[in-house]
Amino acid sequence: MIRKAVLPVAGLGTRFLPASKAIPKEMLSVVDKPVIQLVVEEAIAAGIKEIILVTHAAKKAIEDHFDTHYELEHTLAQRGKTELLQTLRELLPSDVRVISVRQGQPLGLGHAILCAREVVGDQPFAVLLPDVLVDNHQQDQTDLALMNQRFAQTGQAQILVDEVARERVHQYGIVALQQGQTLAAGDFAAMQAMVEKPSAEAAPSRLAVVGRYVLPARIFHLLEKTQPGAGNEIQLTDALDQLLSEQGAEAYRMQGVTYDCGDKLGYLQATLAYGLRHPQVGADFAAYLRQSLLQQG
Repeated sequence: MIRKAVLPVAGLGTRFLPASKAIPKEMLSVVDKPVIQLVVEEAIAAGIKEIILVTHAAKKAIEDHFDTHYELEHTLAQRGKTELLQTLRELLPSDVRVISVRQGQPLGLGHAILCAREVVGDQPFAVLLPDVLVDNHQQDQTDLALMNQRFAQTGQAQILVDEVARERVHQYGIVALQQGQTLAAGDFAAMQAMVEKPSAEAAPSRLAVVGRYVLPARIFHLLEKTQPGAGNEIQLTDALDQLLSEQGAEAYRMQGVTYDCGDKLGYLQATLAYGLRHPQVGADFAAYLRQSLLQQG
């Protein structure tokens, strides 16, 4: 069972400036929870017990969010705000811990993952990109949990994918399957190759990597030898290509819905989806939206 997850949170969040100038983009809230908390909750639901944040000095707010705030808890207790106090105390289950390691230089996703090597050790682990939400609220098990189970059966790396429009393939890492093979939601298939941000004409499929991986510890050895690639950064895709040739890897097509919260439109879409089913404000929010649409004609 996969028990460790790496969350690379050292990015500058330039797509969300000026909001991310002083506040980490991962701390922007979807209703009343920061994006990073929703990602951590996804990891925990998949059985993860150790969250490894790969961060830098400007992201201390993320570490503080998951730490105990004794003064605030004391004040809430004195004022009898027991519900709010309980909410704070339930941010993390007692058997889950959060560890931070620093990425001294912004040298790419592959380098960020490599920074977690000493904490992960020789165990398989998950990687969750923290500005991507995967919403599995209609499923009994999350997509990440199913990927963990599949890894336990096969020992092969698992890559979460979903189909994107042809005009958007150049924005993603794209996976190739066997010629003519299709992949239905909830199914796994052997990968033949990965291509980083190909043109629509050169793309081997429209199956884009979503931002969830389950990887063997072997990936650390490969990342260590990976030379800087696109953007003069150490790319995870390059190491995955090598892993694919050595051990094979599988693509898993997600059943849930994904939101790119590093993108303004994706963030608004996530806020809408999560807001509509929020237990406290969802019904009123839905009524407000209906009324607004009527007023606008």
